[in-house]
Amino acid sequence: MIDTVVGHRDWRTLARGLGYALAAGVMWGMVFVAPAVLFDYPPMVLSVGRYLAFGLIAMVLALGSWQALADLQRADWIEATKLSLVGNLLYYACLASAIQLAGPPLPTMVIGTLPVVIAVCSNLSERTLPWRQLWLPLAVIAVGIALVNRDEFGVFAAAAGPAARYAWGALLALVAVVCWTWYPIRNARWLRARPALRSDVWATVQGLTTLPLAAAGALLLWLGDRAGAPGAAGFDWPLGPRPALFVALMLLMGLLASWAGTLCWNRASQLLPTSLAGQLIVFETLSALAMAFAWRGQWPPAGTLLGIAALVLGVVLGVRAFQR
Repeated sequence: MIDTVVGHRDWRTLARGLGYALAAGVMWGMVFVAPAVLFDYPPMVLSVGRYLAFGLIAMVLALGSWQALADLQRADWIEATKLSLVGNLLYYACLASAIQLAGPPLPTMVIGTLPVVIAVCSNLSERTLPWRQLWLPLAVIAVGIALVNRDEFGVFAAAAGPAARYAWGALLALVAVVCWTWYPIRNARWLRARPALRSDVWATVQGLTTLPLAAAGALLLWLGDRAGAPGAAGFDWPLGPRPALFVALMLLMGLLASWAGTLCWNRASQLLPTSLAGQLIVFETLSALAMAFAWRGQWPPAGTLLGIAALVLGVVLGVRAFQR
């Protein structure tokens, strides 16, 4: 399995996969800060807004890939719809809600468990690497997450506000973890079974299948608002109280965090075993932490910096294990 995916220990292939995973993680980090910037927008509005932008951008990009799109099978479109629903809309709705309830750092920490969770779940099903070679990098990543958590929980304990908000935020972040554990494993299997499927085409397909789901979600939110239901009640439709900032952030996330991030992750999934790619979600965690602390206007405390160093070390150990 390793020789097939990595190309007989071809370091260049491994480095390319790392580069794509890094690029995806850096772009995904911005989604942790946008809900804090747009704190006066309901989470579901942010979710459908981001993916409406993703879908509209995909429609434009599809003009240059129409032949490749026409060659896809019905099963490809059905699978892309499932991936879009779980990995895009449901995941980000839960994440945005968690961020607005508990602030950016707590969901960032919970999502930070993804490198371990994905690596363990994928290795359980694929048996890519013997556990004796995988346990050390995963343990170091877990230590890094624990170190970051220790400092952040001190922030939560001192923060004003009801504890129930943090509890609900943590619960929704856990649901997001479940969604994004299922998504990369399923996505990687689909891509590996279809080596001729281009990464950019598959990213565009997911954008196209996301568009009607996001449009239906926006319609339901608008109807619910008219009926006085919770979720987007009282929202100033269609663009809210800060339309220029809202549109700019949605387009930015739609292009970078959604389409370009998905493209880079698709490519990394084709080049690397899922149990290694799962560990590289650490790049998203590091990017999100950097942006969250920048939004706070604070420098990470010593414990958090030590945890970040452990996360990086865990990734290095993981790469070396798969290189061998």
